[in-house]
Amino acid sequence: MAMSAPAVSPWRLSVAPMMDWTDAHCRYLHRLITRHALLYTEMVTTGALIHGDQGRHLDFNAEEHPVALQLGGSEPQDLAACAKLAERWGYDEVNLNCGCPSERVQKGAFGACLMNEPQLVADGVKAMRDATTLPVTVKHRIGIDKNESYDFVRDFVGTVAAAGCEVFIVHARNAWLQGLSPKENREIPPLRYEIVAQLKRDFPQLTIAINGGLKTPDEIAAQLAVVDGVMVGREAYHEPWSMAQWDSRFFGQPDPAADREQVEAQWLGYLDRLHAAGRSWPHAMRHALGLWNGTPGARRWRQVWSDHRLKGLPPREVAAQATAARLGGLVAAQGA
Repeated sequence: MAMSAPAVSPWRLSVAPMMDWTDAHCRYLHRLITRHALLYTEMVTTGALIHGDQGRHLDFNAEEHPVALQLGGSEPQDLAACAKLAERWGYDEVNLNCGCPSERVQKGAFGACLMNEPQLVADGVKAMRDATTLPVTVKHRIGIDKNESYDFVRDFVGTVAAAGCEVFIVHARNAWLQGLSPKENREIPPLRYEIVAQLKRDFPQLTIAINGGLKTPDEIAAQLAVVDGVMVGREAYHEPWSMAQWDSRFFGQPDPAADREQVEAQWLGYLDRLHAAGRSWPHAMRHALGLWNGTPGARRWRQVWSDHRLKGLPPREVAAQATAARLGGLVAAQGA
């Protein structure tokens, strides 16, 4: 009898939740390039879901699966209510943010500051697990401020795992709650991949995925030899074509796009549908401006799509101008 191939972990490769970036438009674009990487929403606060427009925050395209909802919050009862909403809306996972260092998030008593309250996080995880059949996961940092003790993150993971969490996505930097902006918090605290590797050694039964500074397929592959999964953030957003061979290399599945032209054609169809529905296509298009990065004419292509004078036109008319500009840049580069 033939042996079946071992199942690939859903967390083997994912695109990070990124505020103001990974909305439904962005995730639709990413799905044209990778079918199998797990996608995450922007962080949505429990208050926004409980008291706000749930559809605006939760609606997504069916093509986005597998897709996870990331929550920001700390009250177990509220987290449980939002986990139920995630299941009702059809998400594949609900994730708790314990890594965002922004002052606004701190004032709400959630995000990275929750790492100082591991039992509260454990209570929230248990409440969510009791409320839904979806996987409940936690994304966190390796430390807070300048406390670089491994014991701190080890004890956090141990406490939360005892409440039933089996998947931890670890941003391999400390979060400085004072003195650094969120952008600086993604760049200044040093990356310490060895801490995440140690967590996997100490908790072999858990799924441990790593996040932070990883860009190339070779860097991803090197980490997958040590931990269970890799989450890529800014590289996937700014250089979407960098995901073009993820499915074949990391999932053993065909890559969905043969070339950038195919992605652009399918994306243009999406923009057409938005335009026909009276929705803002430029709001969606901003996520695709990096599609041709690194190729001749890419700058000219971006300039056309970014020209505010063209934003009242149908997207196909802008696309024709952008392609002409890009090909003109290609010809110029070949003649140089």
